[in-house]
Amino acid sequence: MIEIIKANTHDYRVLTDITKKSKAYWGYSDEQMRKWSDLLTITEEYIQNNEVYKLIINQSIVAYYSYFEIEKNSVRLDNLFVSPENIGKGYGKLLMNDFILKIKKSEAQRIILDADPNAQKFYESFGFVKIGEIETSIKDRFLPIMELKL
Repeated sequence: MIEIIKANTHDYRVLTDITKKSKAYWGYSDEQMRKWSDLLTITEEYIQNNEVYKLIINQSIVAYYSYFEIEKNSVRLDNLFVSPENIGKGYGKLLMNDFILKIKKSEAQRIILDADPNAQKFYESFGFVKIGEIETSIKDRFLPIMELKL
């Protein structure tokens, strides 16, 4: 059985594990992963203060997304991660469709995100367009800032 439901604060360890393993999947160095450790850690407080939804398959969390409102009519997709063993199975697409549907039901008129360069094409397939770049902690590395107008 597959379901997407709101995450609970006790899910923080599993969500952190998915986040870190999914990020490492793309070949980032151990050094870079250590530098990002705090940024990739999901806390109980984070789950309390943001909208976090988990994808459960056969009673196991395999992916999740999170977002928050940044302005009256805008939301930021903060995270969308799939466990490495489940990448390529359509779960990211399933989560993104669920997320966009939720946002379309709200008053939001746009979604903003900072994409990992490895995921830019994924977001473009949903209609997101690059509107800028943001520099990262890695010298000469930039993340595309992407937007979807609803």
